[in-house]
Amino acid sequence: MNHPVPPPHPPGDPGAAAGLRRLLDLLAGGAASTEDFPAVVAEARRSGAAPAVLAELDEATWLALRVHRTLRQHRRRETELTALFDTATDLAASRDLDAVLRAIVRRARSLLGTDTAYLTLPDEAAGDTYMRVTDGSVSTLFQNLRLSLGDGLGGLVAQTSRPYATPDYRTDDRFRHTGRIDAGVLEEGLVAILGVPLLLGHRVIGVLFAADRSPRTFSPEQVALLCSLAAHAAIALDTANALAETRAALGELNAANTVIQAHAAAVQRAEQAHDRLTDLVLRGADVAEVAAELGALLESEIAVYDAEGHPLAGRPGPPQRLAEAVERSRAEGRSVHHAGGWVCAVLAGQEPLGALVLRGRPELDDADRRIFERGSVVTALLLLLRRSVAEAENRVRGELLTDLLTAPERDPAGLLARGRRLGVDLARRHLVLVAETAPDGRARLAGAAAQYLFGRGRSAGSRGVSAEHAEAVVLLLPEDGSSPPEQTAAAAAERLARLAGQPVTVGAGRVAAGPVDLAAAHAEAVRCVRALRALGRTGDGASAASLGFLGVLLGDGHDVHGFVERTLGPLLAYDRRRGTELVRTVRAYFACGGSLTRAKDELHVHVNTVVQRLDRVEILLGRDWNHPDRSLELQLALRLQLLAEG
Repeated sequence: MNHPVPPPHPPGDPGAAAGLRRLLDLLAGGAASTEDFPAVVAEARRSGAAPAVLAELDEATWLALRVHRTLRQHRRRETELTALFDTATDLAASRDLDAVLRAIVRRARSLLGTDTAYLTLPDEAAGDTYMRVTDGSVSTLFQNLRLSLGDGLGGLVAQTSRPYATPDYRTDDRFRHTGRIDAGVLEEGLVAILGVPLLLGHRVIGVLFAADRSPRTFSPEQVALLCSLAAHAAIALDTANALAETRAALGELNAANTVIQAHAAAVQRAEQAHDRLTDLVLRGADVAEVAAELGALLESEIAVYDAEGHPLAGRPGPPQRLAEAVERSRAEGRSVHHAGGWVCAVLAGQEPLGALVLRGRPELDDADRRIFERGSVVTALLLLLRRSVAEAENRVRGELLTDLLTAPERDPAGLLARGRRLGVDLARRHLVLVAETAPDGRARLAGAAAQYLFGRGRSAGSRGVSAEHAEAVVLLLPEDGSSPPEQTAAAAAERLARLAGQPVTVGAGRVAAGPVDLAAAHAEAVRCVRALRALGRTGDGASAASLGFLGVLLGDGHDVHGFVERTLGPLLAYDRRRGTELVRTVRAYFACGGSLTRAKDELHVHVNTVVQRLDRVEILLGRDWNHPDRSLELQLALRLQLLAEG
């Protein structure tokens, strides 16, 4: 509306001046109501002001209203900009996403003067949207409302990426109503709703709402203001997501760095362990030193066993099915947990050489487990090296043994000298063993004999010598008195059979010293092996002395007294202690053809006495004393005893 410019009023008109001052005071005082400005003209009219003055005041009032409206818009804009600035400050200063979103929703409600404001975000896992923040809400149902994608006013905003406002939600049919959403809106009492999208580029990541509980039309300025706040909310969400991703990436980097550092430390420790173990091998250390060093590295107790399960180093523990654990380790190609500790097979390719057993640590990390397994490799190398050296030494000593058995009388002094140079004292007492097996297994038996000797002791002199001779393998073992020859022969037969993988028969000659006597003991061991085969005892081990009367016939010494003592010893000792006649009774019993009646007449005693004496004989000699094989030995021993006494 264009107002005509009034003619100039008479100068010095007090009415016009007072009215203008009043209008300026209203503008300067920030009049809240526009009704105060027309009141100035009305008052001048009541006081009888001239028409020219009234016209001037009317024009001034119109200008004052324009200035007042402009100032009010500026103040509102200033308030909005302050709110946006505060929101930006919150974004820059705060790392708490919830706090920033609550501040945005609270400012939206305050600036738009609505009863409530709220913000929804999509839940990608659930496939819907949920209330993230509310301000001014009083309904629990509304605060926990979840909206399917595309439903309600928020669904329309999310689909179109544009703001939407409704003066009356319940009657607006531009969007899809659902019972659940309408129930929540009804319980909250909302009528007018404005929703604007939270945009990141062209992607909607949420919706910001302002709502009243009475009908209302939202102005374009209010829509623009809520869009600005929504933009800040989108930035806050994007920043929070970026921070979360950064923290996650940083956490992954820290975890990776920790793993790398741990791996580097493990590699360094493994290198140090390898260097220490390798240095031991290069310095010629034995298995016991390697086990001790490995135990110090792993802060545990280490024991080493050979392929047969016999301890080589460390404190031996209970077997507890060690062979099964070794087989599992060999099959899996690494150490295995067993009996509260760890077992690792010691292998040369697929050939088992033994096992390492770790005690004292139920759990091993990967680094220590690799060190333990590396120790098994070093142990295998050491055992192979020692075995190769032993086999080479044994081949040289085997030549000496072959010469000894072929021509002992040719140069006894020369044989003794050669033996001393090779570390074999032929003047020392030795036990001679002869081992035989099937023709197709002789090569394996020779290798088994070398392994058997290698496991007997640390030094070559304590292990003995072996060599192939006359389709058999001869072993020369230093005599230490720990077990009789027949027991040594039986144990050797059992272990050689395991090492060779087939039955091995072992005969033992007498203990002898010097080239000539050792050759004679070898001949006796050969006759013992033949006797074992003739008796059907293939795969067994024995000495001539343990074969009874056959040993008397086969042995070079013809130890008649020893045979009589071994056969009749319990009866002779009992007669000496008690003054009885058990030996005489047995002699009479056999002489009478096993007849109790004839025997009691021969002995001039009652038949019950004969029965009682024979019962005592059974207790002393065993229940098989009257079986054919045993009775033959007893009768021969009784005859030899009579001959010795005569």
